[in-house]
Amino acid sequence: MLNPMLNLAPVNNALTQTIFAGHLHWFPQIDSTNLYAMRQGRNGAPHGSVYGADEQTAGRGRGDHSWHSAAGQGLYVSVLVRPRISADQLVWLPLLAGLALHHAILETTALAADLRWPNDMLLHGRKCAGILVEAQTDAAQGVLAVIGIGVNLHHRQFPAEMATPATSLDLETGRVVENETLLIALLQSLHMELSQIDSPATRDAHYAAIPSRLEVISTWIRGKSVTVHGPQSAQGVTAGLDAQGFLRLRTENGTITITTGGLRERTASSGTKGH
Repeated sequence: MLNPMLNLAPVNNALTQTIFAGHLHWFPQIDSTNLYAMRQGRNGAPHGSVYGADEQTAGRGRGDHSWHSAAGQGLYVSVLVRPRISADQLVWLPLLAGLALHHAILETTALAADLRWPNDMLLHGRKCAGILVEAQTDAAQGVLAVIGIGVNLHHRQFPAEMATPATSLDLETGRVVENETLLIALLQSLHMELSQIDSPATRDAHYAAIPSRLEVISTWIRGKSVTVHGPQSAQGVTAGLDAQGFLRLRTENGTITITTGGLRERTASSGTKGH
């Protein structure tokens, strides 16, 4: 049986040159790492604080969906950041997190995950990870954001009632992917992405490069026939990202911009597939 307790020593040692050095907090069980991180942020926790757990009892995804967080089976972690950016630039954070997570999975497993805009990672059409970014701004504390990431690591099976077909990194690789190894790769990648937007000298160029970088790792951003679920319900063919990172969708009535919602692939025979 896998030991559900994360070994913090190698993780801390690997993060000494990052914004996360000395700010790693881990719990055997918690309701939601995102909820806890936001509470800590409101109480003054510093930029770069990391909160993770072996198990979540109320794990959450986008749109108030739950996230299956079995004990010792996944990586459940939330990063508290206070980026020196304006509120309208918060839209980039989920996409930056997606780039960092893709790199971490590739580095750890040699698997090239497919980013389903804006926040899901798929392997062979099955969901292996998700991202949930929550933020608030106020005059006293500026921008406060929590980047929550859940990765299916050791799962061998999933609840039958899950709407989205799922998989895990262990299932896809045929070996045990160590929690510590993936966490180190993820936080190091996040450090690189966040340090670029924190510097006025590199911020604009980094933002400008995000759409083209995402197209390299995603089959969903251009040329995919999709249904959009959510407030902007629509059907069409994806036509790339705009300068703000929003999705352009070519519909029967012209091209529109999707700012929120989930994507599902459409097929000629079934209308939609996957969820």
